[in-house]
Amino acid sequence: MSTTVVRSPAVAKSPAVTRRRSPLHRLAGFGAGLVLVAGAVVSLVPFLWMAVASTRSTSELFHSPPPFLPGGRLLDNLARLEETIGFGRVMLNSLGIALVHTVLSSLVSAMCGYGLAKFRFRGRGLLLGVVLATMMIPFQVLLVPLFQMMASLGWVNSYQAVILPFLASSFGILLMRQGFLDFPDELLESARIDGSGEVRTFFTVVLPCVRPQLGALVIFTFMSAWNSFIWPLLMLNSEDKYTVPVALNTLTGLTRIDYSGLMLGSLLATLPLMALFLCFQRQFISGLLGGAVKQ
Repeated sequence: MSTTVVRSPAVAKSPAVTRRRSPLHRLAGFGAGLVLVAGAVVSLVPFLWMAVASTRSTSELFHSPPPFLPGGRLLDNLARLEETIGFGRVMLNSLGIALVHTVLSSLVSAMCGYGLAKFRFRGRGLLLGVVLATMMIPFQVLLVPLFQMMASLGWVNSYQAVILPFLASSFGILLMRQGFLDFPDELLESARIDGSGEVRTFFTVVLPCVRPQLGALVIFTFMSAWNSFIWPLLMLNSEDKYTVPVALNTLTGLTRIDYSGLMLGSLLATLPLMALFLCFQRQFISGLLGGAVKQ
């Protein structure tokens, strides 16, 4: 009894599988890694110096050579910062203003972007052009007319004067419009056939599908409101209503500057921004890449 062995034909290996990277490619990858590491170190040096300076006295910062290790004046600087400007109070002021402004501005931008993307009406192209044109107007040009408007309304030295004038963001409207353009019209028609109203459709069907763009908009809007300096400086006259940037500006006097207090206040002021970015970093990256690839 003979046994027949059937040999299967040899599977040709793909050249892409067996191909190895050349030494030149490996060297280029190693050089790119070194450049990225060097860039990360250069970017972190100011933050490390800020952390070290917040634990030192102002006189110690001007020693030669300067200190590169943390000191023991952190609690003293924090107590002096609280006594001088009421840092806890101004942090709460900035947090409240930034949160309210972020929620309202994101909602306004989302609704405007949805209207420009999904509704057909006369003058839509002209309105979109006006929104684009407003991005070219410098902020400094608007200061005087906005101040006169707030003064005529009696809103000077009030939080609504800081929050309300900048709710409609042209950048936010265009960002959300781009996200809504990719939303299929068939889902809107299905929701309307099922009896869902426009408001319910917007909040329950459309808005959850553009979370990447909304997350990116939240980060941009919160950072803009948190770091705003010129407009709160013009509007707020009472020290108990100051925001963090305005309050830290009072530490720079004509003859003496509290550098250690400025460093500590600036370091603490970056913590909410870092926490917000860590919470929304995935949506932030996805929102920036939204619409970059067409199926």
